[in-house]
Amino acid sequence: MASSPTDWRTSGIRVIRAGQLDKNTPQTPGMTRAAAITAAAAGAQKLWAGTVVVEPNVRTGAHHHGELETVLYIVSGRARFRWGERLEFAEEAGPGDFIYVPPFVPHQEMNARRDVPVEAVVVRSGQDPIVINLDIESPEPGPDAAESFHPPDRE
Repeated sequence: MASSPTDWRTSGIRVIRAGQLDKNTPQTPGMTRAAAITAAAAGAQKLWAGTVVVEPNVRTGAHHHGELETVLYIVSGRARFRWGERLEFAEEAGPGDFIYVPPFVPHQEMNARRDVPVEAVVVRSGQDPIVINLDIESPEPGPDAAESFHPPDRE
């Protein structure tokens, strides 16, 4: 049985140019997200990828992303991550570093610097912007814990 030919021109590789990133994504104060690889832009079915810029001295509230796996690649600046039941573990990452966030891990992201933004590439294992905000007080000095830098929960 012969299979029909594939139109590789429309079904092959997609290049999403820097000027084509979609900022019509969930935005939060101090963080600018732009989607690159989505179902609409590239036909992706299992991945989401984009960029995030975190302004100086900004942090998220404690949260997790449900069943999604997340990878971040730090392009510039210095990011700090906290994770655990009480956000008791911490690590920093700089340009060229990759961060892997497993499913359901309570965590917090922040810009570790007060003078320059953090720029990162984000890749997630799904299209839905799942964010489950958690009632965990941050051990980091900074904005009031009630001030979450993630949009309301989405499922």
